[in-house]
Amino acid sequence: MTPEIFALCVSAALLELDTTYAFQLTLSRGIIAGPLLSLWSCITRRSQKISIQVGVFTELLFSDVNPLGGILPPSAVVCSAVTLALHAMGIELYFAFFFGVVGAIAFSMAEKFMRKNRFKWLIFWERRVMQQPGQINHAILSAIANAFLSTFILIFLFAWLCGKGFVWLLPFIPAQAHFACRFAYMAVPWIGLATLVPAFRLKTR
Repeated sequence: MTPEIFALCVSAALLELDTTYAFQLTLSRGIIAGPLLSLWSCITRRSQKISIQVGVFTELLFSDVNPLGGILPPSAVVCSAVTLALHAMGIELYFAFFFGVVGAIAFSMAEKFMRKNRFKWLIFWERRVMQQPGQINHAILSAIANAFLSTFILIFLFAWLCGKGFVWLLPFIPAQAHFACRFAYMAVPWIGLATLVPAFRLKTR
């Protein structure tokens, strides 16, 4: 892991706070998070174009999943961060993106578990704040720090394990798999647009 990838995971954990715990300025949307994450990678015109492409593809792919009720959509930040981290490790973009999608889905499942446990922890702090109102700032900072640290650890470990495992596996992957994944990657924006067209038709009625 290079310092750039480490900083990428840190910035991804910060952007992920935007979903619930802080900011809430839509910085965690894929189309915004992707270009922002490129600031922590090698700043070249090529890497900026790749990060924009990853952000747009992520936005289109998850556009029809809305965080309503108990639904926790896949994290666009995690998808973009894992994709860019693996690509920086030398993995082709069309392979890295699908690892990013898997990471985003796995993170949403882990986030559900973490939120259940975090709820019990917040109840403890609520009782403490009721008894000692001066502890409220400490409680808020602790909640944000806990969410940031857990998110960083999950992103870092997933990217590191996938990167090391896939680099070892890469020589054994046939050319047909490269062609299939490259074709599937280029089909992602069309899949996303196909889900948006019915939504636009319903809104115009």
